[in-house]
This record gives sequence, structure tokens and C-alpha cells, in this order.
Amino acid sequence: MSSATLSPPPAASPAPQAPTNPRSRVVLASLIGTTIEFYDFYVYATAAVLVFPHLFFPTGNETTALLASFAVFGAAMVARPVGALVFGHFGDKVGRKATLVGALLTMGIATFLIGLLPTYAQVGWFAPLLLVVLRLAQGFALGGEWSGAALVATENAPKGKRAWYGTFPQVGAPIGFIIANGLFLLIAMLLPSDDPTRPSTAFLEWAWRVPFLFSAVMVIIGLWVRLRLVESDAFTKAARTNRVHKLPLAAVFKSNWRELILGTFIMLATYVLFYLMTTFSLSYGRAATTAPVAGLGYSYTTFVLMMIVGVLFFGVFTLASGPWADRFGRRRTLIWVTLGIIVFGLLFVPLLGAGFLGVMIFLILGFTLMGMTFGPMGALLPELFPTAVRYTGSAFAYNMSSILGAAVAPFIAVWLWTLGGGSPFWVGVYLSVMGAITLLALVLSRETKDVDIEA
Repeated sequence: MSSATLSPPPAASPAPQAPTNPRSRVVLASLIGTTIEFYDFYVYATAAVLVFPHLFFPTGNETTALLASFAVFGAAMVARPVGALVFGHFGDKVGRKATLVGALLTMGIATFLIGLLPTYAQVGWFAPLLLVVLRLAQGFALGGEWSGAALVATENAPKGKRAWYGTFPQVGAPIGFIIANGLFLLIAMLLPSDDPTRPSTAFLEWAWRVPFLFSAVMVIIGLWVRLRLVESDAFTKAARTNRVHKLPLAAVFKSNWRELILGTFIMLATYVLFYLMTTFSLSYGRAATTAPVAGLGYSYTTFVLMMIVGVLFFGVFTLASGPWADRFGRRRTLIWVTLGIIVFGLLFVPLLGAGFLGVMIFLILGFTLMGMTFGPMGALLPELFPTAVRYTGSAFAYNMSSILGAAVAPFIAVWLWTLGGGSPFWVGVYLSVMGAITLLALVLSRETKDVDIEA
């Protein structure tokens, strides 16, 4: 019998690797959504100061109309925790991608429809009612947007760079500010007003609608980017190992209630500072120096240009804070920044009373601190929670803080401004007190720099 030469068995084909998100897609997908989120916020915030008191709340008293406009502005913050629970539930149970697409669509449609609303002069009380409904829809969508974007960034980050990647969704805030206010500024320059305390007739009749309608373009771009995402390894692994909870909300309240509380108060000073620097400062900067509640007396165009300079520092220090938090830790970095916020609150009067140079230092310093405190949050809040409840936990903490810090901040600031007879002293004290509460939460928290993101 002849012997046959046996050939070696063919090598086994390597198992196909699951598709991953390239770095550019992670950056763009996490950045585009929060840019739209904050664009929509700034468009509404600017309109709440410039437009809505005249067109939706014509009470005959400027301060009352402004407070009514800010009350609707704050209503969205009440809806945000509800959105956090709904979108968080689906984000932890179904996946990050589909949930983010849903949040973006809801936000975009609500913002676009605000640009089509009739005014009080046209339909009476029905106009502010519709505004409230759409503002609540915005808040509902916002409740799920930020956390999903932060998870896309951090769950796809290389080892040792989670805080750096976590700044990508955060930098959407200054970008959204520049786009929104740049668009309003351009419209105001093309349609100038003879009265520096009031927009032009054309601006109030139709031009204010343009920034709201323009959001549709940004939403289309955002959808195109997000539909190309694949799920993160962290969520895919959790689903494969049956760690997905039927009710993520119940699970996070049962096992991570302490992190929910700490995360809420860790964000508190950030939210208060954010809304004071963007919303209250615009009201204070534009108010006449001889008004019953005096302000700085700048024209809208001048003060927004000054704010944009400050926001450039916001963007730079948001990005810079990521590598610092990766190197020194999230907790240590934020403790030092929060101490800076407390001191900053005590400097409102000397800075804002020192003329143009003092106001510019105020804006630059405030927005710099804003970047340094906001940047690390993109990593810290998701890292507080395990994968199976990360969307729900981070979204709920982030958005509960929006009620305590953001919903009431513009309202309280205007009240304290009035209480001080035009002085911002008590507004600054309010910021410092909120900073002290955040500092305590940070002291009681743990460092999350080295946690396993797939656990």
C-alpha cells in the first residue's frame, strides 16, 4: 500500500471582529448633538431676553415680562429629569445609538416649531401656552441628549484618555453659543434698532424666527452622523452577558442612590455658573444704567461681542481640562476649580464696577472657570455608574441638577439683582453658596479616573 503525503489542515480563519467607531466618528457624533443642544438653548435664552417679553408676555412692566419669560425658560429644566428617565431607560435597555437619534429628532422638531409660533397679539394667551408646550418638549429631549453623547465619547475612548474624550461633547457648548449668538448678532446688525434697549421692528416681526428655523439644518447633519454609529463595546458586552436590566431606573435607585445624589450636587455650581454667565449677564449687561434696576448700559451688539470673546476661553479651557483630569484625577481637578468659582462669586461687584476692562475680566474669568468645571463632567458623571445603568444614572443626576441649578438660576438672579437695587452683589453670593455645596459633594465623592468603563 503506497503511502500518501498528508497536507496540513488549512489554517482557521480569524473570527470576524465587531465593527468599531473610528475616532473621527466618535468625536463628531458626540460633538454634533451637544452643539445642537446648546445652540437651541442659546437661541431660546437670547430670545427669552430680547423677544419673548415683547411678543409673548406683554404685561406693561419690563421686569415682570422678563421674569415670565425666564419662568418658561426654566420650565424646560423641570421636563429634563422626565426625559432623562425615559431616554435613560431605552439607552440602557435598547442601546445608545437609537436613543440618541430619538432625542435629537425631538429636540430639532420642537425648536423648529418655536420659530413658527403665533404671538400674543395674534392669538392671545394661546401663544405663551404653545411656547410652554414646545419648551417642555425641548427639555424632555435635552434630558436624554447630553448623557448619550457623553457615553458615546467615554465608552469609545482609548485607555487613559476618557476625560479628554469626554470634553468633546462638552465643547459643543461654546460652539453652540458662538453659532447661535453669531446668527442673532448678524441679524441685529442687518436690522439695527434706534433704541439700544429694544430690538428693531423688523427683528421683532419676523427675523427672530430665523435662528429657530435654521436648527433644522443642523439636526439633519446630526442625524446623518449618528445613524452611522455602532454600539459601544461596553453596552454590547453588557447585553451579551445578560446584564441589561428590565427596569434600569429601579436598579440605579436601588444600587447607586448615593452616586445619584453626589452627581446631582457635583454639577450644581457648574449649572449656576453656566446660566449666570450666559443668560443673566446678557440681561445685566444690556439694562440701562438709569433703569429702576440698573445694569451696565451696553448695546446688545457690543455686549454679545464681549461675551463671544469670553466664550472663546470657555472652549479652550473645556478642552484643556480633559488632559488635566486624566493626569491629576477628576475629583482633585474639580475641587480646585470649584474653589475658584467660590472666590469668583465674591468678585462680581469689583469686576463689574470697574468699567470695560473689569467687565471683560469678569467675562473671561467666568467663562474660563466654566470650561474648567464643565469639561471633566463628561467623564466623571458616566464613570460614577456601571454600564447597565450608566445612561439612566448619569442622565438623571445631570438633569436633576438642572432643576436645582438651572431652572431657578435666572429667576433667582433677577430677584437678587432687584433686591440689591441694581447691584450684582447678592447674585455673586448666590454663586459662591452653590459652589460651597458642590465642594462638599466633591469631598464626599470618590475618584473615578481608574474605574473599569466596561464593568
